[in-house]
Amino acid sequence: MPLDSVPWSVALRDRSVLRSLVVDLGLLVLFITQHSLLAWSPVKQALQSLLGVLNRTAYCFTTVLALQILMRCWQPVSGAPCLWAVRDAPWSIWFPLLCFSLHFLCWAIVCSILVIFDYPELLGIKQVYFHCLGLGDPLSHKSPPAQRLLAHLRHPVCLELGVVLWLLPALSLDRLLLAGTLSGYLALAHSLDRQDLAYLCVQFKSKTQLLGETQRDDHKEE
Repeated sequence: MPLDSVPWSVALRDRSVLRSLVVDLGLLVLFITQHSLLAWSPVKQALQSLLGVLNRTAYCFTTVLALQILMRCWQPVSGAPCLWAVRDAPWSIWFPLLCFSLHFLCWAIVCSILVIFDYPELLGIKQVYFHCLGLGDPLSHKSPPAQRLLAHLRHPVCLELGVVLWLLPALSLDRLLLAGTLSGYLALAHSLDRQDLAYLCVQFKSKTQLLGETQRDDHKEE
């Protein structure tokens, strides 16, 4: 019997389906708890006093560890029908290609965020060598608009991740759980306003101009 012909009432009583959903939900709770608990002010202050300049590095390390556990232990739901699946020609060819192209574009945008954000600081690397050089906290060297942005920012690539999570040729029950949970978490944690967005636009424009001037200088030297 084709999987799509299985009624939802039957699929949701299947123990293998329920077991997979419980495991996947537990993995998502683990990731979200780690991501939020270590960013909570009391815990953050306690870790700061314990780890010092390695606090941010420890946060990034535990985030990567939680993400690896989620990816390696994720249980696909194979006993329930997909919520949607593009199988009819010509969309069975063109829609996956469209998804691939937009996913590629979104990941390219994610990589381009490096142009705007100070990733050595976000990863905790800059804090260590600033401490070794006696320069203090890197955040104290930033302008007030930059400090305000970082205080509001929870994730720099909310929209791009939303496209990657939801734009799929087939949406299974476990992928719905993943997309819905992470989208809700990103939406609740996001608090950027117009002032922050204006600052981001100015920074992006100035850094792209600087990059263009550098390339022109290189061509002149050649």
